[in-house]
Amino acid sequence: MSELYIGLMSGTSVDSIDAVLVEFEGNSPLHTRVVDAIDQPISASMREAILALCAPGPSEIDRAGQLDRQLGEAFAEAVTSLLQRTSISPAEVLAIGSHGQTVRHRPPGSIAIPFSMQLGDPNTIASLTGITTVADFRRRDMVLGGQGAPLMPAFHHAAFASGCDRAVVNIGGMANITELGADGEVRGYDTGPGNALLDYWVELHRGQRFDRDGAWAASGRVHPELFERLMADPYFATEPPKSTGRENFNPGWLESAMGGLHLSPADTQATLSEVTAASIAGAVDAFAQSGELLICGGGARNLDLIQRLQRRLPTWSIADTGKYGIAGDWLEAVGFAWFARQTLHGLPSNCPTVTGASRSTILGGIYPA
Repeated sequence: MSELYIGLMSGTSVDSIDAVLVEFEGNSPLHTRVVDAIDQPISASMREAILALCAPGPSEIDRAGQLDRQLGEAFAEAVTSLLQRTSISPAEVLAIGSHGQTVRHRPPGSIAIPFSMQLGDPNTIASLTGITTVADFRRRDMVLGGQGAPLMPAFHHAAFASGCDRAVVNIGGMANITELGADGEVRGYDTGPGNALLDYWVELHRGQRFDRDGAWAASGRVHPELFERLMADPYFATEPPKSTGRENFNPGWLESAMGGLHLSPADTQATLSEVTAASIAGAVDAFAQSGELLICGGGARNLDLIQRLQRRLPTWSIADTGKYGIAGDWLEAVGFAWFARQTLHGLPSNCPTVTGASRSTILGGIYPA
């Protein structure tokens, strides 16, 4: 039976809302088809409000409460625009899966009582779209002792498991790896920074939201001492399960490491790109000696970063997830459509071998239209 779902994703890069209409058919194997997708930019004022909430500050509850509603409205607008493009009525869509916008992620080991907070009120989304909405995917896993992240490995296994060693790496604001072993085991974790600091640095020095194709990073040289200081962060040596975010890898972290050093902005960008590549490659090397590496997220379009990865992983073939039918730009949003489907079907969707939760469980709350 064919089923239509919509997936919504706004990631750590805080640049846009991805909305994807997905058709699922069958169960094992599950056939997945992207019917249509849109990328709705986040306004500069909303982006500023989101980033301000990613660190402690005054009037947090008031600011978070208002932004929760505003993001819910923005997510609903993205859904409406998507349906208008496709001429699909809300009644034909079984549910929306909305990850929400993460503003604070405090996993086990970082704080006495771990929590994760995503904004984008699902009540607002369901009411404005007329479509049942499934949201709040992380917290059940955390109640069971898990990191609440990364969540995508369960979907990566459903979509890309092949009987051979294959890794899926999402390079968003942060980067994470899914290890799909030839033995059927699924493992994964956040590897560290992805695009967040690269985007911050190019915007600070060149007024651009991102370094197109990684051209600016490619024009600089890696600064050995800054590279060593950044890679000395304890997170990289921490054994999984583990997850991270802007709470760890932020402008203050970079500026602290740069203390006393004198290097050009382009060399700093090159060094940041090398740190992202090195931390990802280290995770891939720890998984297997060779195999297939599938890339998704905004970093898949960063040619400089992909070249750095290939130099560090000469025995691995590297490709976009689009090679297997789901373009890397849309993969996470498709994943949250799948999470919504799992929830409505009463099926678990966390992966305890990834997050460290005590057991598998159904994730997400259901908000009827």
